[in-house]
Amino acid sequence: MGIALIWSVIAILVRWIFYKRRGAISYDSSDQTALYIRMLGDVRVRSQVGFQPDRRGSHPYLGIDFRTLHAHAESTGSIPARRIRRLFSFQRHLLSSRFLRGAPHLNPLHILDEDYCGQAKCMLEKVGSWNFDIFLFDRLTNGNSLVTLTLYLLSHYGLIELFQLDMVKVHRFLVLVQEDYHNHNPYHNAVHAADVTQAMHCYLKEPKLAKSLTSCDILLGLLAAATHDLDHPGVNQPFLIKTNHYLAVLYRNTSVLENHHWRSAVGLLRETELLSHLPAEDRLTMERQLGSLILATDISRQNEYLSKFRTHLDQEDLCLGNASHRHFILQMALKCADICNPCRPWELSKQWSEKVTEEFFHQGDIEKKHKLEVSPLCDSENNSIADVQIGFMTYVVEPLFAEWARFSDTRLSQTMLGHLCLNKASWNAMQPEASGSSEEPESEPEPSSRALPQGSLQS
Repeated sequence: MGIALIWSVIAILVRWIFYKRRGAISYDSSDQTALYIRMLGDVRVRSQVGFQPDRRGSHPYLGIDFRTLHAHAESTGSIPARRIRRLFSFQRHLLSSRFLRGAPHLNPLHILDEDYCGQAKCMLEKVGSWNFDIFLFDRLTNGNSLVTLTLYLLSHYGLIELFQLDMVKVHRFLVLVQEDYHNHNPYHNAVHAADVTQAMHCYLKEPKLAKSLTSCDILLGLLAAATHDLDHPGVNQPFLIKTNHYLAVLYRNTSVLENHHWRSAVGLLRETELLSHLPAEDRLTMERQLGSLILATDISRQNEYLSKFRTHLDQEDLCLGNASHRHFILQMALKCADICNPCRPWELSKQWSEKVTEEFFHQGDIEKKHKLEVSPLCDSENNSIADVQIGFMTYVVEPLFAEWARFSDTRLSQTMLGHLCLNKASWNAMQPEASGSSEEPESEPEPSSRALPQGSLQS
């Protein structure tokens, strides 16, 4: 009897720990949506929308595990790289805890230990450069680019001291954010989040923004950039809708992934109690504003935001002394940061193009395997990296960055447009048609499914 009681207590503790760390969900009955989600496959949320509780993180009919969708087979007996990174992250968390408890005035960057040395440190000194190589930085930080870069920027802007953030909580929050990105995804992973965060920093330094944004604006901008694709499954919104995934039902087929990224970010903020020392009203306001920024990255609303931006610029009525106008500019800055890859130098831009196309084509292979309609740009037999990128640049990137250059006509804006023009020319030269018959004059491609934006598959 005593042994049975002990095992019962242990089972209860295990379930409680699992709930506390990985399954924490609150349900807001006022609008019938999940307040925040920490896992793709939580049983209670799935039951609310009528799904079977025994298929964690997968579509009930296709049986696709989104957390391993892009995973490569590992050799038998080998230790997964993700597990090794988790061990390093946990070790670093323990080290930071020991250093910081009872030592509030310690330089917060010391907790980066061996990662914050040598070449990585030298790179961080040039983190505001548009040529910043996030792939190299990720290697130099042992796969911890998102944690290292975001922590550095929070310190650089003085946000840790200004908002009296607990460094142990900050570090734990960033470690959990980085771990909740699916690094098996070729594109939507923690390195992409780090790249967007670095781009956001470049935009925050632009003169118009630097002299107008408040510290709260900067904090929200960096947090939104770091978490904007949190827990991305590596497939797009149309895929989730046509497979009747529970997230699509939960968010009623509207900004499905963006809503999930936002709620996941809020879940981590609450789990780590990063902002728990702030007044409750301020915390809720920051959570809502964080959501507004992340939801702006929904590419299906691209024309809506671009039209509003263009109208403001035409009427010259943007006033950055107005809080709502500042927030709108932050939304546009995050949208630019999210799709700025074609505006990077060719060596970086090409790598991103290859990675995002690999993710698209893998989704197309899954769709073919399960007899689903293949999504635009996901069919490797009818699309190439070149034509996918040319369509994306022509119909999405160029219009957005042209308007951004009108708003902020700086050296950075001209540099981005220059790279965009050169990169587009490089992809044009790689098209098979370029080496074929030249009898017919070249013309811009007609808008079609082939020219759908890269972000439409991110959404």
